[in-house]
Formats: sequence, C-alpha cells, structure tokens
Amino acid sequence: MEDDIEMQNTVTTGTSESNNAANGATDDSQRANDWVRIESSDGFSYLVKRKVAQASGTMNNMLDPHGAGIVTEKLVEYMCFKSHYQTVGPKEDIPVQEMQERIPPEIVLEVLLAADYQEM
Repeated sequence: MEDDIEMQNTVTTGTSESNNAANGATDDSQRANDWVRIESSDGFSYLVKRKVAQASGTMNNMLDPHGAGIVTEKLVEYMCFKSHYQTVGPKEDIPVQEMQERIPPEIVLEVLLAADYQEM
C-alpha cells in the first residue's frame, strides 16, 4: 500500500498523469500502474496509482477519457441554458422541453448524477 501513494504538502497547479499516460500507453494493466495527481481545494496534493484513485466512482469517471466528455458537454449546455433563462419572466417562457430533448436517454442518469455532484 505504501507503494501506491505519495503525500505532498506543496501546492501545485493543474493535474498531471504519469509518463506512460502522456506517451499514449493504452494497455489497461499499464494504465492501472500509472500515477495520477489528486489535488484538494485547499492545496494538498497526492500522487497515487490510478488503480487506487479508481476505487472512487467519481474519480474513476474523471479519469475515464472515453465516457466523461459527452456528460461534461451536457452539463456545460445546461449551465448556459440556466444562465440565459435565469432572468426571464414567467416560467412558461422557458423552453424546458427543448433542453430535455438535447440529452440522449442513455446518458440521462449519468448527467443527473454529475449535475447533483456539481450542485447544479
């Protein structure tokens, strides 16, 4: 377990992944041994193996390069929609159905969970 985590008390900017990920390594067993940096909002930084970070469903989704893009896109669309219609008069003037139609049924649950996590 000690080989899977390195704690640092330094503030870093951005996130980084191991050299294997940067070099395009796609083998799952290699990726599981990649190191990822987890940074807390108060500035603490932790280097852990990807397989350790993936024990959290939320972090696993953040590290998944394939599935999160469309969900993030829909969250951004919703934020734009909400910002645009926030000052509109009666609720009848807000095209809610149009926003609902933009979200494919197969990802509705993922979008809902992500929106809840982001406190939208």
